[in-house]
Amino acid sequence: MMVSRRVLGFACVAALAGAGFVAIVNTTDANAERRVPPPSQAALQYSYSPIVKRAAPAVVNVYVRRRVRTFASPFANDPFFQHFFGRRGFGLPRERVQSSLGSGVIISPDGVIVTNTHVVKGGGDKTEIRVALSDKREYDARVVAQDEKTDLAVLKIENGNGSYPFLEFANSDDLEVGDVVLAIGNPFGVGQTVTSGIISALTRTEMAQSDSQVFIQTDAAINPGNSGGALVDMDGRLVGINTMIFSQTGGSVGIGFAIPSNLVRLYADSAISGRKIERPWLGAKLDTVTRDMAESLGLERISGAVVVRLTNNGPAHRAGLELGDVIVRVDEFDVGDAHSVHYRLTTRGVGKTSNLRVIRNRKVIKVALPLVAAPKPGADDVRNLSGDHPFDGARVSNILPSVADEYGLEETDGVVITAVRSGGVAARLNLRPGDVIMNVGGTDITDVVTLDQITRKPQRLWRVTIKRNGRVVRLQLSG
Repeated sequence: MMVSRRVLGFACVAALAGAGFVAIVNTTDANAERRVPPPSQAALQYSYSPIVKRAAPAVVNVYVRRRVRTFASPFANDPFFQHFFGRRGFGLPRERVQSSLGSGVIISPDGVIVTNTHVVKGGGDKTEIRVALSDKREYDARVVAQDEKTDLAVLKIENGNGSYPFLEFANSDDLEVGDVVLAIGNPFGVGQTVTSGIISALTRTEMAQSDSQVFIQTDAAINPGNSGGALVDMDGRLVGINTMIFSQTGGSVGIGFAIPSNLVRLYADSAISGRKIERPWLGAKLDTVTRDMAESLGLERISGAVVVRLTNNGPAHRAGLELGDVIVRVDEFDVGDAHSVHYRLTTRGVGKTSNLRVIRNRKVIKVALPLVAAPKPGADDVRNLSGDHPFDGARVSNILPSVADEYGLEETDGVVITAVRSGGVAARLNLRPGDVIMNVGGTDITDVVTLDQITRKPQRLWRVTIKRNGRVVRLQLSG
């Protein structure tokens, strides 16, 4: 007997009815109707094909070619130089072409695509981006916006017909561990591939590179080339952008991670409207609760984010938070660490208010926290540096309280890199946002004016001291 193809949820109801059971469905809980296990071996004959037919046309292959200039450096074999800068530095320039591939997801009919920042790798003037749809159509694309903190980038198809298949966003907060999902992308460049699995965990933060990153974990096979591809639910809606895997072999071992769709949608909406994503300014530094902290604070669970620093008259201070407070819930979501707090505040959005559940002196209190954007630096607080020096292409800022809060810096004096232009010397030297410039040529860098003045003077040898992630590195670079 042939069994017609249907979505798994419908198969379960049909099998129950055929076995003589009465299916009782709570119409007030649509999610409960979907979340039922296969009732029999026969149910496994049903197919995900209808979901794939809806979702796959909106997933594209992204091909990136860019011309880069590399430098042969006399310091290339120095182990400290390699640790900080990799194998790049000053010396004779050489130009070569780098190629990479990844995946992307069309999110609007006019050809807006979401992918990972590490897929497009800067997207400057010397970068060519080509996207290929599942029906073999190909188009040029340009980078609309990219953000290293979230590893999200938005592209736009150029010179197309203006009508493309696209995926709708699902609410990633509705996901539960055990939900079935499909991963769609272009692994290893073999062509569009679909894999299935379940949600293995939610709000993973152990591998986060910024304070607002959390990930959905799935065992659906994700491999190199899948980056930027779609993670979809059983309604064919986008629940995440696949971004990385944990692997000791380079291939999938069933531990993959995706950026939740709620953060993707927030970033995409900002990029499409021409705005930079606004993250709420907390005016406080949070640390994840450790076992020792939990014991000293008398907590029953090793969970939450403890306030370890407050900016006077900042949003957290004005809302009534105090040093030593432990945030355990943001709105209706439990939070297990500092990253989860920042993620919940970011997706809640500037202009709204979040209700925090806080443990203070072993008592539970509630704090209403208005979410506001960080104050903008003044004209004298920021510089875009260019010239024949290590910081060419870097945007630097005085370390204001809001800047220290954004980058998690202990310093309140000095200069920090906030952006690096692709193709500049700073980018080739692997300087990154969050690097604190402490000393150049024996002069302590207290503000951007001092740094700007020093870089205007040619030097045969640049002596630079930089602090990254709490580690101080001293370098000597030939000019």
